[in-house]
Amino acid sequence: MPKLPPKDYVQSISFPEDITLRPIGVVHSPYKERYGTPRQSELRSAPSNYQPAIAQIEMFPDVIPSIALKDMDGFERIWVISWLHLNKHWNPTVLPPRGPRIRRGTLATRAPHRPNPIGISAPKLIKVEGLVLHVEGIDLLDQTPVLDIKPYVTYCDSFADVKCGYVNDMEDALEHEVDVFGKTER
Repeated sequence: MPKLPPKDYVQSISFPEDITLRPIGVVHSPYKERYGTPRQSELRSAPSNYQPAIAQIEMFPDVIPSIALKDMDGFERIWVISWLHLNKHWNPTVLPPRGPRIRRGTLATRAPHRPNPIGISAPKLIKVEGLVLHVEGIDLLDQTPVLDIKPYVTYCDSFADVKCGYVNDMEDALEHEVDVFGKTER
């Protein structure tokens, strides 16, 4: 059988002006307001009495059939891609909550106020029951729309020795600080 020449998709499909996303599920979280919600699903250094929040991610049965969650229970962590629905505006620079009081480019931060308020979170997957994923260490508010779920795969999701820009510069200064739900304690 002869090999077909590669197809040039750039020439045959126009660039989209708009993109429409449909939620596939919703987060049921103990966090009802922004203040007090962790900034990440895993705290940098948690106090000894810290207990990560347990939450549920409910998939919508009219969008996701239960077979789509087959084999998820073998993963320890998952990526939750969400729409940060309370964020209506954004700025090109933000003042990160930790470290020196220097404005940073929004795209060089994990600030929730973004041009497209898409969030990523990597909570621990406890179990899957039907169309409900039980997770630990959620950093999303209750009723956050879920756009997608992907398995966390160490060989392609973890790069331990990469440079992290200004964040690496803050590591030594923050070594003795503990991040607790939006507050920094010393």
